Amino acid sequence: MFGLILRESASEELVTWHLAKVLELSHQSSSHREGMALAVGITSSSHLEQVWATLEHLGRTRFLRSALVSSDSQDNALKASFLSASVMLAKALGQESSTQSYKFTQIPELIQCLLCILQKEPNFLATLYRQKVILVIVKLSQLRPRLKPMVKSRILQTCLQSLYTLPPTEMLKTCLPPLEPAPDVLVLYQKCMQALDLLLQSFVSENKSMDELCFLLQHTEPWLKSSKSYERKRVVQSIFLLLKHVVDRVKLTEEAMPSELGHQVGLLTLLWRDKDEVTQSHSRQCVYLLLQLLIQQKGSTAEYMRLNKMKNFETSLRRDSEMKFYNLVKALDENLTVAQHTQLVLTLLQGLCSHNSLHCNLASKLLLTIIEDHSIRPEQVAEILQGLFQELPRIVFKEILHSMMRAVALLGTQHTQQAVEAVLSLCQPSERQVVPLWKALATTSPLARKVITLLYVKLKVRPPRELIRVPEQAKLVSLLALGTIYELLYVPEYRATVRWAFAGILLGLLTQLHYLFELDAVEGISDYQEESLEVKALSPSRTCLEALKGLFWTTNYWEVFAYLKLLRGWELFEHLETYPEGVTLLARAMAHYDCEVKAVLGQAVISLKSPEERDNIVAVLIIAEFLNGQELTQYVSRRTMDSFLSLGLNNPNQLVRTMSLKGLSSTLMHPKKVVLLRDQLASLLDSFLKPEPKDLLGLMEILGDILHRLGAQGIGCISLKIAQQLLPLFENEQEGVRGEAILLYGDVIHSGGKKFRQQLKNHAFQALVPLLLHLADSCPDVVMKTKFTFLRCALLLKWEFRKELFGKLAWGRGLGAENDIFIYMVESNFGSYHQFLMQALVYLSSPNRCLKVTAMKFIGGILQDYFTDLCFHLKRGDVKTLRKCEQGCLSREQGRDPRHPAWAPGTGPGPPTPHLGSRHRAMTPTHPAWAPGTGPGPPTPRLGSGHRAGTPTHPSAGAPGRAPGACPFPAGLPSAPQQAL
Repeated sequence: MFGLILRESASEELVTWHLAKVLELSHQSSSHREGMALAVGITSSSHLEQVWATLEHLGRTRFLRSALVSSDSQDNALKASFLSASVMLAKALGQESSTQSYKFTQIPELIQCLLCILQKEPNFLATLYRQKVILVIVKLSQLRPRLKPMVKSRILQTCLQSLYTLPPTEMLKTCLPPLEPAPDVLVLYQKCMQALDLLLQSFVSENKSMDELCFLLQHTEPWLKSSKSYERKRVVQSIFLLLKHVVDRVKLTEEAMPSELGHQVGLLTLLWRDKDEVTQSHSRQCVYLLLQLLIQQKGSTAEYMRLNKMKNFETSLRRDSEMKFYNLVKALDENLTVAQHTQLVLTLLQGLCSHNSLHCNLASKLLLTIIEDHSIRPEQVAEILQGLFQELPRIVFKEILHSMMRAVALLGTQHTQQAVEAVLSLCQPSERQVVPLWKALATTSPLARKVITLLYVKLKVRPPRELIRVPEQAKLVSLLALGTIYELLYVPEYRATVRWAFAGILLGLLTQLHYLFELDAVEGISDYQEESLEVKALSPSRTCLEALKGLFWTTNYWEVFAYLKLLRGWELFEHLETYPEGVTLLARAMAHYDCEVKAVLGQAVISLKSPEERDNIVAVLIIAEFLNGQELTQYVSRRTMDSFLSLGLNNPNQLVRTMSLKGLSSTLMHPKKVVLLRDQLASLLDSFLKPEPKDLLGLMEILGDILHRLGAQGIGCISLKIAQQLLPLFENEQEGVRGEAILLYGDVIHSGGKKFRQQLKNHAFQALVPLLLHLADSCPDVVMKTKFTFLRCALLLKWEFRKELFGKLAWGRGLGAENDIFIYMVESNFGSYHQFLMQALVYLSSPNRCLKVTAMKFIGGILQDYFTDLCFHLKRGDVKTLRKCEQGCLSREQGRDPRHPAWAPGTGPGPPTPHLGSRHRAMTPTHPAWAPGTGPGPPTPRLGSGHRAGTPTHPSAGAPGRAPGACPFPAGLPSAPQQAL
């Protein structure tokens, strides 16, 4: 009644005074509060300005901000009265034409009160409270000042949460508590959803821009991703009605193109295969409407044609159950900006991780179609690959993973440089997560070659030391490329490509190591523990050296690797002072085994012209050594080579000048020197024939130098004579003489040329047993040289298990290694057991105990395992010799100890000695002097991002690296990264 009286009053001052008095009354009783609310609402219909000013004053001075937060806020009567008052207030404001000339500063607080009511509503529909709250908010949002984005966001979150989480439509009635009379829940639900649609439309009408539309769509994202079908259905329907309203009734004023729109298109597209058909239909129409809005935004002359095309596209989609995507992809590519298109692709990538196979297949097909259509621009590649890299670990289905690897391959084919740079920047090369991407970039040979070429180019990006800060060293592009090349050596998909790019990679790695010496970034290169169990990443310098070793191993040039390994040549690369010697030895091995000589020579010639000093050094070292070891005239003329080497004579680096001069003075450049050197060799041979030649070491050193200079020219028949003179020197008392004779013997048997090769093979066969026994020499240096020459003999004789033999010589230890070397030697020379036996008998009278014991073990193994064959092949004279040796041993043993039993094969002085043979393994500890591979084992394969302990598989099995104990010899091949395992 009081409200009616105030409404009819003509005095504004009187209305203000009485209204203030009413509001100062007690608010404890719900009936009082309800009456006050009604009075205020009725009065506002005629005196809006006075009512609003009074309420605003009350809110600032007393309790409005916390009124509905009290414990009594759940009172239904109060809630009803508050809503009634709010509704009447909203109606009054809506009817008053002058409201837009006022600023209502308390609107956010009032809306917050309404949202509190909405949040406390139960999860069922029994009243129209939800509808009333939303409608009041719609009216209040139209007042000045406009709501801030934060307030709008709070409104949207609360309203969507309140309505979308309601039970499914078919269950709304069953969720109701007992009520009289029972409400019509479907009608209530429809009215609430209509109110929500009105709210969304109101927000767009207030701000007619694409930014506002995207702002609204952003708040629907959690519901578009919901695992509940009915929630997705509701939100897609709301979006559809909103977009239809915008297309039909709103003309967007701003030409903004927010990138988030691409994300929204992606989310809606992913619902095209939702299990609910209504959701499918609405999501398709939503994408169509969004594209229609984009076309309208552009306002081009072809607008109607595009609209018509989109309508036809929509119709075809409905008819086609398999959903062909070509038209969609075309439309998206034509109408989305680059940023929007990127967001679309990133959203589809996120869809790959769903546990719903239909969902994943849809995302996968769309992505493949987009990439196949060449819709990806170069500037998008990095962000897209970054997004894919993040999603890869979460992809559930293998077929989806395979599809994405195909997509990466397509992307790499279209934008190779951008793809390589992007993958290179994703993480450290040693991280195994990036390996699938590199594998995908090697699906075709042309693509793999482009990738390796780009990595080689990146490897050559080497800024001077003075331009690099210490913290930035680890981020150098060349170091990332180095680490990646190292990893790819052990990826099977790149094997053929690495072989194709062998020369470039080789010189790139050699110059990179020299560059690291220049940067003084070689700490830890010599302290590398190949058998350490500690998990530790390789330093850049060690990575470079391991990559250099791995290059030869993975391309099956293991003979070159073995050449340096058995001569400890790889250690020469650990110091700048011995670096030139290491390159020279490597080039010598390559020339000897004809390892990519033509390609490497061509690359070296290019490097010789480079302005970089390190390139000149490596190139001239290789060329000078190739001139001694190969007939290079088949690849390049003498005149051309002369002009190339002459360039080096003016080089500011002394080493380059020296090696250029050395190359110019080689026998290849001056063929007449061959005759002079051979004559000199003949005179030196006469010195060997003297009863007691002087300075054997000096003679052998000169012989070795002449052999090296003659190189491919060879020394003809003299080689056999020299070999005959060197063999007795194997037993010389001086360790230096023994070692040099054994080492030189390996060079001599390869220097006779084709004409004398068979005779040298026969002589090498005679040296096998002496070399085998000298593997137990007391001098480690002699043992090392013996291993080297023994392997060269095996290569010359073309044994069947050459690679396995190298593994045992390099890293084998103990009786197991002894036994395997014995088997490789004997089994590779079938039918020659009796000859080995007769050669070994000579050493039973050797004064060297190590050789004597080893000979006894060898004889025991032959007699034990090949007795039947010996009986067949031994001649009468051989048996007599064997009997004499046995009698000699018996007499010596009886003379030393009358109680000692008769000597038997495998029994030596002192305790019984185990035989060498397949039936005699690891019975007793081997003699200390016999330890093939006494040095540290080979580099340990890396596991994961660091270097864990492990042992490689047998060399014949391919790339190194499995688990400890997986093979008879310890790890020692080039350190292989984890992805090769």
